[in-house]
Amino acid sequence: MASPPARHELVAGLPEQLVWFLYDVVKDTPAHIILPALTALIGFAIGLIYITLHLLAPKPRPPLPSEKTYITTNSDGTISSPRQLPSWYDRWRAEGSLHESSSYPTIPAGFPVPDDASALEPAEVEISVVIPAYNEADRVIPTLEEMVEYLDRRFGRPPGAHLAAPAAIGRKDRSRSTTPHRRVFKSGGNAASKTKAEPSGYEIIIVNDGSKDRTVEVALDVSRKHGLHDVLRVVTLEKNRGKGGGVTHGLRHVRGKYAVFADADGASRFSDLEKLIEGCEDVVDGSNRGVAIGSRAHLVGSEAVVKRSAIRNFLMRSFHFILMILTPPATSRIRDTQCGFKLFSRAALPHIIPYMHSEGWIFDIEMLMLAESAPATPVLSSDGSVIGTSYGIKVAEVPVGWHEVDGSKMNLVQDSIKMAIGLAVLRASWMLGVYRRRLT
Repeated sequence: MASPPARHELVAGLPEQLVWFLYDVVKDTPAHIILPALTALIGFAIGLIYITLHLLAPKPRPPLPSEKTYITTNSDGTISSPRQLPSWYDRWRAEGSLHESSSYPTIPAGFPVPDDASALEPAEVEISVVIPAYNEADRVIPTLEEMVEYLDRRFGRPPGAHLAAPAAIGRKDRSRSTTPHRRVFKSGGNAASKTKAEPSGYEIIIVNDGSKDRTVEVALDVSRKHGLHDVLRVVTLEKNRGKGGGVTHGLRHVRGKYAVFADADGASRFSDLEKLIEGCEDVVDGSNRGVAIGSRAHLVGSEAVVKRSAIRNFLMRSFHFILMILTPPATSRIRDTQCGFKLFSRAALPHIIPYMHSEGWIFDIEMLMLAESAPATPVLSSDGSVIGTSYGIKVAEVPVGWHEVDGSKMNLVQDSIKMAIGLAVLRASWMLGVYRRRLT
């Protein structure tokens, strides 16, 4: 007599039995019942995903009052008391979206014009640099030294800034004109704005993301050494928010015509800022919106990349493949989304920064997706008449110099998995309306 089947054999056969059972049910059920049931099942699944995303999708915390202040050094070397940070974001949010048709007198009534930039305060300096920093006391000094040397030489100090001892400070290197070479940046509609001088100089905003080391003290030492009084500003977040949260917070308070964020480790060659500005000017639209990002894609195959571990290169290629699948067309074509060196024109900021959610490593991609999905703007001819529309904010991918720096805070495998999951959550949240282009 045959022995009864073993328990593990019964368990192994359950999936097959379930498939045949479902097949028999579907075969014997009329089509007019199957279709509504299938529709209801799909709707239930989408609803379940929507609810799950509401529970899991990151929701950035609002800033605390102390996080809207900064400290700097005084001319006598002492540290200032906390001062209020200027904030284009707070004013823009308070005033709401304003329509100022006088900026575009030739645009027909009802034409969709991005109105976000109309409530922006005018730029006070030419370049704003945001540096997110978490326990960077050992790496931030050479980064700041390189930045200050370059920024002093190219842009000089802002009017009224205290000057340090070196005679070169405050004098621009005129080898580059700071006038946009495409001449598409409009000066405004009234005579006062046309005669107003272009902003000059720079500022550095260090966003101390809850560091436990001497990051703040080290940054202020550099400020004393170079006389960066009220030029270098340190903002401290009481609780760590992640790199994305720190960058977003800093970009809410920039005063520059251009705003760039750069990693504290100095891996990217900061003098390539020149290339980013020119790249932004090449793609800027009729509303002065443009983005330029540093790219390391040209280094693939070079010694800097070949020397990386096999697992690091594998994870890099895998993430790029996932990125191409999950992101919208323009973003998916970008070869390097994660380089920590990105520049924005001032008019582009209101279409990106107010709608940011991601505070981890994946925040760069959300910025690029928001740029791609920005509302249309008119394309103007040389005489100011409307000749078409331009959808989204164009992004220039610019090759920059880069080198590996020890001390990365990224856990290669763990953070790569988190980034892949975060990208899936981010994309699904925007597709299903969990994230929306609105203020809440």
